[in-house]
Amino acid sequence: MTARPGLAWSGLAGARAGVWGLGREGMANVRKLRSIGAEPVLVDDKPAVAGIDGRPVLATGEGGLEALCGCDAVIKTPGISRYRPEVAALADRGIPVVGGLGLWLREAPLERVVCVTGTKGKSTVTSIAGHLLNGLGYRCMTGGNIGDPPYDPQAPPGPWDYWVIEVSSYQATDLACSPPVVAVTSLNPDHLPWHGGVERYYADKLSACSQPGADLTVANGDSDLIRDRAGLLGPRVEWVRATDEPGATWMDPLGLLGAHNRRNALIARRCLLALGIGEAGDDAALRAAAKGYLPLQSRLQVIGEVAGVTFVDDSLSTNVLPTAAALEAFPGRRVALIVGGEDRGIDYTPLAEVLARRDTRTRVLTLPDSGPRIHAEIGKALGDRPAGMVAGVTDCPDLDAAVAEGFRWARPDGIVLLSPAAPSFGHFRDYRDRAGAFARAMRACPPAP
Repeated sequence: MTARPGLAWSGLAGARAGVWGLGREGMANVRKLRSIGAEPVLVDDKPAVAGIDGRPVLATGEGGLEALCGCDAVIKTPGISRYRPEVAALADRGIPVVGGLGLWLREAPLERVVCVTGTKGKSTVTSIAGHLLNGLGYRCMTGGNIGDPPYDPQAPPGPWDYWVIEVSSYQATDLACSPPVVAVTSLNPDHLPWHGGVERYYADKLSACSQPGADLTVANGDSDLIRDRAGLLGPRVEWVRATDEPGATWMDPLGLLGAHNRRNALIARRCLLALGIGEAGDDAALRAAAKGYLPLQSRLQVIGEVAGVTFVDDSLSTNVLPTAAALEAFPGRRVALIVGGEDRGIDYTPLAEVLARRDTRTRVLTLPDSGPRIHAEIGKALGDRPAGMVAGVTDCPDLDAAVAEGFRWARPDGIVLLSPAAPSFGHFRDYRDRAGAFARAMRACPPAP
C-alpha cells in the first residue's frame, strides 16, 4: 500500500482532531480516530446527545467552532457544505477540513478501487459491481455513500481484493485523489442549496473523475449533460449506452427493470474489465455471477399485486431523471404515477415531456408540497397540445388518498408507481418511511370488487 502526499488517516495518529457532524459517517470517524490513538473533539450543528463516551458534544454555534479552531485537523461529515463560511474560517486559520473517505483514499490500494458517482444510479451500479465481483470469486467490499465507510473499524473485516465505493457529490468535494477507474451514472440538477448552484454541483460531482491518480471514466453515454461536460471527466472516457451489447442476456438474473438499469449493469461490467477482471469478458461467467442479486429497496422495486394491479416502490427517486426512467421502464402498461414531496424548486417540465411522449395512458397523482406546482408545470408544458396519454392530473392531500385513487384507476391490470421526483422531508422521516407508508396503503386496497 503506497502512501500519497497529503493528509491521511495515519497522519492523525495522536493528533487532536475535530469531528464535525455525528451522523452515520461522523460516528465512523470517531471510531477510526479512537483506533489510531487520536483525541476527538465532537461538534454537531444540532447535537442529539450531550456526550459520547465521556466526551462532550458541542453545538457549532455554542462554542463548537471555537473548539474546532484548536484542532490539528477537522473531519467534517458530508452533509456539512464545504461552502459554509465556518469551513472557510477554519481554512483561514490553516486547519485542514477533510472528509473520512478522502483520508482513506490517500492510503488505499487505488488500483483495486472503483469509485462510482452520479446523480442517480450510483447505488445500483455499486451494488451490481460488488455482487459480480463476489460472484466471480473475489472478496469485494461495497461502501462509501452506500453501506459502511471503508475505514470504519466496525465495517466487515477484510482482507478485501477490491473495493467499490459510492461517492456522493458531497463526498466528492473532500477527495484529493482518485482511483484509476471512476464511473459516472447520470447527471441532473440536485442538492443545489449545498453546492450553491447547478454548475457548481456538476463540477463538484464530476471532480471525482479528475483528481490525481484518475485515468479512466466509464460514463453514461446516453446523457447529454454528461457528454456536454466531457472535459471534466478526466484523461480518458469510455462511453456506455443502454443499447450496447445488443442481445446480451447475462444481466437478466439481476432482475432489474428498465433500459437505465440495463445501462447500469453494462457500466458495472466495464468497470470490472477496467480493473483487469478477465472473467468479466465471459457472458456465461457473468450470468452465473449475477444470480442471487437482491435489488436495492425503493429503487423500482415491485412490492406486491392486488386485484391484478402491480405496486412499484421507487421512493428513492428524488428528482425528475429517475422518475422519467421509471416511467420508461413500463412501455405498453397503464401507470398511475404518484409524484411530489418536499419542494426544492426542481424544474418539472422534462417530466411533463416524458408523460406526453408515453405510448400508454398515465394518470398523475400529486402530493404536497410540490404537487400543485408539478400539476401546473405539466399543464403549461402540454399547452394547447392534446393531453394524449395523460389521463388527468389530480392533487391529493396525502399518500393514502393517492394510492387509493391510483388503485381505482389502474384496475384491472395497470401499475401504481410511487416515484416522487422529490425528497420525503416534511411529511416522512426519509424515503424508507415513505416507502413503508406506500406498502401499508397498498395492503389497505380491497383485493376484490
